[in-house]
Amino acid sequence: MKKLENTIKEKERAFLLGAIFDNRENINSQLDELERLAETAGLLVVGRTHQYIREITPATLFGKGKLEEIKTEIESLEVEVVIVDYEISGSQMKNLTEVLGVKVLDRIGLILDIFAMRATTIEGKLQVELAQLKYSLPRLSSLSGTSGRFGSGGIGMRGPGETKLELDRRVIDDKIFRLSKEIAKIKDQRFLKRKNRQYISKKKIAIVGYTNAGKSSFLNLITKAGIYADDKLFATLETTSRNVWLSSDLQIILTDTVGFISKLPHSLVDAFASTLEEASDADLILHIVDISNKDYQKQMEVVNTTLKQIKADNIPIIVVYNKIDNLGATPFIKLKENEVLVSVKKNQGIEELKQKLIEKLS
Repeated sequence: MKKLENTIKEKERAFLLGAIFDNRENINSQLDELERLAETAGLLVVGRTHQYIREITPATLFGKGKLEEIKTEIESLEVEVVIVDYEISGSQMKNLTEVLGVKVLDRIGLILDIFAMRATTIEGKLQVELAQLKYSLPRLSSLSGTSGRFGSGGIGMRGPGETKLELDRRVIDDKIFRLSKEIAKIKDQRFLKRKNRQYISKKKIAIVGYTNAGKSSFLNLITKAGIYADDKLFATLETTSRNVWLSSDLQIILTDTVGFISKLPHSLVDAFASTLEEASDADLILHIVDISNKDYQKQMEVVNTTLKQIKADNIPIIVVYNKIDNLGATPFIKLKENEVLVSVKKNQGIEELKQKLIEKLS
């Protein structure tokens, strides 16, 4: 009897490596988030460690003794890729790869890989490809080295349409120029559409928040839109707008935007300018917060900082504290005027939120 082949592709085994520069940093929380990102990218996390760095080692970031310790551990765990929770240079990536003997990727490369998997619109794919090419330019020697040793597939080597990354500086420069022109055309078209929408009497509300705060689930509840929502980071990347009647005489346009995340560089903010522009053009912003997350205040700071970057911090905001059902008994939280407690999952506090919106928009 012919032996059946196992058609299920095994996940790449990943090891997380954190760098601490300040004793006040919550490294466990940071690595927890990095693990969720790795799982979202389809990796199997089998180990993690960190090092408090008092003095940076320019060649590898981490000290020689720590790297020897890590190499022993990843060999025993049969690790295939190490994810560094810090943006490392091309030379550091190459040196770490040679020392550890496995593929090395940093946090930014991991997020880009997720974006590449999730982008579905033409503009989204173009923006992802542009961000990937800009990321790859200073890391060409490292990427070309790992491509030959560890194969061209898998984490860090994915792109829109599953095309292989072309590791040639001149070709990449030409591609960046061409993609920038294409995206500029789409941006001009989008600007005209937004300008035309200004003559529509409907008020525009943008939903913003840290990734996995429950934005898409909230939009689904309010509009019955059936948008994909999952308990994963960056479950949705594209802008989704829906018409909603808040009352018999008040109709609004409600728009979901890409989730924000800490340590997101300008290159990635620019990559999804289209979805963020909806926030800067809104009459009102709904800031969805996962209040059950122990780091929710830090996550709020990340969102507020990003809103400043896109010049949307002067727009009226209602803060929606979501997932109160995860806190057990209804907690006592002293709310400010423009704050409300809800549970999208349990459909709690939604009517109160609608009333606040009506008051604000009327």
